Amino acid sequence: MRTPLLIAAALLFASPAMSQSVPNAAPWDQPFLPPAPEWNGASRDLLRAASDPWVTAFEADAAHDFSPTYADTRAWFDRLDAASDLIRIEQFGVSPEGRPIYAVIASKDGARFDPSKPVLLAQAGIHPGEIDGKDAGMMLLRDIVFYGKDDLLDRVNLILIPILSVDGHERASAYSRPNQRGPRIQGWRNTATNQNLNRDYLKLDQPEMRAVRGLIVKYRPDLYVDIHVTDGMDYQYDVTYGYNGEDGVYSRSPATALWLDNAFKPAMNAALKARGHIPGELVFGIDDQNPRAGLSDGGLGERFSNGWGSAAHVPTILIENHSLKPHEQRVLGTYVFLEQALKLLASDGRDLRAAITADSALRPAEIPANFVQNDQPTVTRPFKGITYETYDSPASGRREIRWLGQADPVLWQLPFYTSHPTLTLRRPEAYWVPSYRTDIIERLRVHGVTMETLTAPRTVPVEMLRLDDPKVGARANEGHVPVTVTSVTPERRDWTFPIGSVRVPTDQPLGDIVVLLLEPQSSESFFAWGLFPEVLSRVEYIEGYAIAPLAERMMAADPALKAEFEAKLAAEPDFAANGDARLQWFYERTPFYDDHYRLYPVAREN
Repeated sequence: MRTPLLIAAALLFASPAMSQSVPNAAPWDQPFLPPAPEWNGASRDLLRAASDPWVTAFEADAAHDFSPTYADTRAWFDRLDAASDLIRIEQFGVSPEGRPIYAVIASKDGARFDPSKPVLLAQAGIHPGEIDGKDAGMMLLRDIVFYGKDDLLDRVNLILIPILSVDGHERASAYSRPNQRGPRIQGWRNTATNQNLNRDYLKLDQPEMRAVRGLIVKYRPDLYVDIHVTDGMDYQYDVTYGYNGEDGVYSRSPATALWLDNAFKPAMNAALKARGHIPGELVFGIDDQNPRAGLSDGGLGERFSNGWGSAAHVPTILIENHSLKPHEQRVLGTYVFLEQALKLLASDGRDLRAAITADSALRPAEIPANFVQNDQPTVTRPFKGITYETYDSPASGRREIRWLGQADPVLWQLPFYTSHPTLTLRRPEAYWVPSYRTDIIERLRVHGVTMETLTAPRTVPVEMLRLDDPKVGARANEGHVPVTVTSVTPERRDWTFPIGSVRVPTDQPLGDIVVLLLEPQSSESFFAWGLFPEVLSRVEYIEGYAIAPLAERMMAADPALKAEFEAKLAAEPDFAANGDARLQWFYERTPFYDDHYRLYPVAREN
């Protein structure tokens, strides 16, 4: 019965009659989506006619609701490359399914960039269903080459990644993102290995993210734009974007955030408004059932592009176009955004570089981490809402929201919740990673971290960390079983590190990244992602017939130990009633106990 039901549902969603019952719906539009407000922005003049020899597949489509396949996209860019000296294509990685991952580079400098010119890196398709940046980038590069916009490259270089998650892009269908209005064929959110690349900026599990990190290390972009399409509540904004440190809140790159606040955002918003778009800050509603409950900053985690960019001192903007706006509107807004970003880098790139230099020189002694949302709102934020009503749903058995597709004439005033750190990490001089953890060393190397590799064994005084009470997660997350530890006990040791071990100093621009990755209490650390499971396994054991008489001798020989044991018995009845736990307590205090159990193998140098 399941297959006929699925077919019936598909036919229902594709029904022209159903689509015509929804205002502004295309024949293939999902009829269950809210109506889209009327839009006729001035940026429509960017579209080329279907007869143009360089028209894109998006433009050639009558409804501007189509995005080409990986092969067709590459063929179009290959043709553009062959037609112009301004364009070159660079492969920088290979996907798990063997597809080349490539960037399209637009420059007047030839094979090597003029180092005095700022570099804009625009990335599309980290979530391939959210592919607006690919279609906008194709149009912009075409116009640079053929239609009089080559002056955009006079003082700036552009790198476009049209599709980052190329395997997910090719797992395409009309049923990938039910909450998004076009394109009618969309890629899949996750990769061929079922990973969400937008959770991989710090741990660098996936070949796609290691490849893009290598591209960033190679070209050192002055501005990194990560292009997405959001979901969630309805609202008037069509292009929302943000960055860590916006509006003066905490940032690991405060000078960059100030430049983005004062120079970038006002000019960008003005450019978008002038072309008929409605720009806004990122929207993260806190209650799906109550749109007026408030908004949050979405968290500041370094697993995301904007959080990583702040920690790595790479100015990073996260674009989240609104999923309920038509694909055409979103693509044209992205075009305007990218064009204006090039203009801003040309006019203000020197000031941005000064901000990057200032942030890269920071070496905070204490590093806040593990941010969580505040219980109380910090400010009230004006918000351009969409009218809605609620109704009794026979499907859910509760009140549900029905968005009505009309701009609310009254500006909403919503409480806005920022985040605060729950952990402060002390910055050591360096970390030591043993040679057998080649995977950890390689991830650090891909990040671009500076390290010293030992060519001979070295014994050094270090601080090892005993993990007091680690907890293994109940379910997997992004292919890992997470582990948390809330407290650690430092132990001073003289430790011998073998050949191939690395010393990782924190006195470097990526020092904050190093701390966040190597401190086990950090929620973004390699340990937290479950990459050190071996320390949770205890190797040697002792039988009761052996430890019981040994424990009795220990109490007889050490009155202080006996007193400590008796105090624990009195304070903890469950412990007192558990013979195994009592003997284990003594075993842990003998030299027979596994000394490496819960001993984190990455050492601190203070």
